[in-house]
Amino acid sequence: MTLTTDPPGLDEETSSSDDPRPRPPRTAEWLTPAGLGGGISKGLRGLFGTHAGALDRIAIVVSAMLVVVAIFGPLLAPYDPYLAVPSDALLPPSAAHWMGTDDAGRDVLSRLLAGAGMTLLAAIAVVALSTLVGVVVACAAVLSPRGVDATIMRICDMFMALPSMVLALGIAAALGPSLGSVVLAMVIAMWPGTTRLVRGILRVSMNSAYVESARVNGIRRIPTLVRHVLPNSMDSVYVQASMEISGAVVLMAGLAFLGVGAPPPSADWGAMVAQGREYITTAWWVTTFPGLAITIAAIAFGLLGDALRVRLDPSLRRKR
Repeated sequence: MTLTTDPPGLDEETSSSDDPRPRPPRTAEWLTPAGLGGGISKGLRGLFGTHAGALDRIAIVVSAMLVVVAIFGPLLAPYDPYLAVPSDALLPPSAAHWMGTDDAGRDVLSRLLAGAGMTLLAAIAVVALSTLVGVVVACAAVLSPRGVDATIMRICDMFMALPSMVLALGIAAALGPSLGSVVLAMVIAMWPGTTRLVRGILRVSMNSAYVESARVNGIRRIPTLVRHVLPNSMDSVYVQASMEISGAVVLMAGLAFLGVGAPPPSADWGAMVAQGREYITTAWWVTTFPGLAITIAAIAFGLLGDALRVRLDPSLRRKR
């Protein structure tokens, strides 16, 4: 199993070949959410060497904790994350405020807990929606005539010609600052990668012997694709989606940092980093703790995706 997608301009005959040699990765693969997530996990595993297997268990625990915090964060917040107390502005970390306060006197820990759902759950929703759109479009491309298939792939090429951040930034800025705009922009920027991946896998599978046998026995292509080919081809999709969560967290935080996310007084982690950049030398905690939260979430989900990849690929599991 491989996560590399068909290179741009690959025609139907080439993509359906049985050449076992791995295809070269895209030159800008690291600029995509999946490429970013894979790069994070590979870098950490290289640092930890033979102890990399322990990272899988740590990643699972940390990822589960982050999801719990994202769901129940507002209930765990010790203070109102949106209540401004000017007299408490820029207080350093203490027993009363474990992570200090921001320039409006709001508790940083409370805002981190409240913003976890806005950042993490939104990133997971973006990946789920983009994966769904990508799978549906890929199935339509495989079932369509050759000309329609080629047109869909060229559309994917146009979207993938730009880095996800640049494309999502332009769309979100045009739609206006809001969480819904960011989610829609990220889905539009991310679905072509999944479409490319799934289309390449399905194109090969639809030309396999058992599909040809089913066709000879009178079973139509759509039932064969939906009931047999697609379920057997989802392992790569699961790995792609889990890798993209890591990149989606960074991408969403980056868009909020640039001001196209949810408007103030949003507790989005990227917006919190942007808010505290003016006080980085005098009130380091305003920026440091949200930045650490983004970093930990990106690393945890990146390692989780890599652990899932190893779990689903027996050849990689034997190398551990």
